[in-house]
Amino acid sequence: MSFTIFPAIDMRGGKCVRLLQGDYNQETVYGDSPFEMARSFASAGASWIHMVDLDGAKDGLRVNDTFVVKAAKELTAKIQIGGGIRTEADIAHYLENGIARVILGSIAVSDPVFAIEMIRKYGDQIAIGLDAKNGYVATQGWLHTSKVKAVELGKRFADAGAETFIFTDIATDGMLSGPNVEAVRMLAQETGKYVIASGGVSSLADLRKLNELNKAGVIGAIVGKALYEGCFSVSEALSEVSVSC
Repeated sequence: MSFTIFPAIDMRGGKCVRLLQGDYNQETVYGDSPFEMARSFASAGASWIHMVDLDGAKDGLRVNDTFVVKAAKELTAKIQIGGGIRTEADIAHYLENGIARVILGSIAVSDPVFAIEMIRKYGDQIAIGLDAKNGYVATQGWLHTSKVKAVELGKRFADAGAETFIFTDIATDGMLSGPNVEAVRMLAQETGKYVIASGGVSSLADLRKLNELNKAGVIGAIVGKALYEGCFSVSEALSEVSVSC
């Protein structure tokens, strides 16, 4: 499978923001319109856009979903959404409105039986988000760390039929310090499924390192702060992984 670049749009209070290591008290605002940001990424050639409802993740319900639905309906890029998705009604709301993939994060830890049921019902339209602090899954907008190891939870969902995982190493998120390549590789190896890497990407060299794991099951990278800070552009990222294939 080809390697995909997922420009990231984190939404809080109707704005595009980035949090430092998931800390809601360390927020930088990068734009007033999530939809316009999504449109700029799509115009630059992105085939997928990763959107996160930070308010939803914290509060456990959909908050910024209108921006997500508008992007799905009006842009050519496919949309994947995470944050605040706790019920089948949430999943159905997004899928019925054109969103290509829904990410289950906190609910996958608190109610794995429900998550497995959704995987079996909706197939590859569901991804499991594994956000880890020191190897353990964090939930509720990263405000709480569980006692469940990310790899072990990944293996459980892989056995139940999950095909795609989104792995975030919280220690690297927003730090521009480079991704945790070894943790990403390990998750792909242990589950035998597809993994999208998130957190820490700061350079085209980081994308090359992740792309080298493509045959091992690492199928893409979510890129946020590096784009907003001008480390490289969407078009440069797309060119990099295309050349490296």
